[in-house]
Amino acid sequence: MCELCMKHGAGGKWYLNAEHYTEKVVEQYNLRDYLLEQYKNFEQVSVRKVYGFSGVGLGYKLRIPIIGRIIKNTAEKMLHSEKPPKNPLRAEGHIGQVVPLEDAIAIIENCAAEPLIEKNCMCRYMSRGIKEACCINFGVMSEIIEKLPRFIPDKDKFHLTKSEAVKRFTEHNRKGYIGTIWFGPFPYINNLCSCESPECAGIRPRMDFGINSIYKAEYVIQLDQQKCSYCGNCVRQCPFGAISVDRENKTVKIDLEKCFGCGVCRHVCPNDALFLSPRDMIPEVSGQY
Repeated sequence: MCELCMKHGAGGKWYLNAEHYTEKVVEQYNLRDYLLEQYKNFEQVSVRKVYGFSGVGLGYKLRIPIIGRIIKNTAEKMLHSEKPPKNPLRAEGHIGQVVPLEDAIAIIENCAAEPLIEKNCMCRYMSRGIKEACCINFGVMSEIIEKLPRFIPDKDKFHLTKSEAVKRFTEHNRKGYIGTIWFGPFPYINNLCSCESPECAGIRPRMDFGINSIYKAEYVIQLDQQKCSYCGNCVRQCPFGAISVDRENKTVKIDLEKCFGCGVCRHVCPNDALFLSPRDMIPEVSGQY
């Protein structure tokens, strides 16, 4: 299990620890004021300087040997911080993990504090100018977003029951969106997102620059070779390029090191040949999050 699970997990998974979703945490860290300030200035976070560095020209800076290491270490230290949140204009304590559909449903049904909302994905909007309601928020975040109209969807339903939230998340997951759960900030959990790669600001730093901005899921995908018809649907659906098919020789290769365990490839398999197994039960990737 990942480091967060070992420290803060319930049943082995940090995001199934209901204490992280409570009003008690909100009041302890005065998160109403913190989160309102953070989301009022959301678009500035990616360009604002932190410790003298900003996200502008990040790729170039990371290729400079010494400066690159400093930026990477600073970013990871900030994202993984477990200190009381202080500065809402930094992504302090904002670390997450990929979750498959089953765990996302467990979060919604057993942990998420009501009321629940579904807001526009701001990563998608800032990257492509598209407003799509696909990020589910809980508890105090519902109050915060009420005050920020640009996050509120024009057409889709804003407030959700738990059953509606399960239905919406399931639709996004079957579409191929990656389920992710986030501290925001630690130790409060309030974001269950349906992410697209590459524009997701949580996934992209890891994919592009090797910054540990998100943990891989507690699972990896496995294949029942006898059920596979080598159709290639899973190759097209996988957002991480972890699957390849050789139709001529009737072979399928799963690159377990590339697999994030999101499980979205399962939805397009006509034969139910793909399934998730716990990451730590697979020797090649055990402990690799």
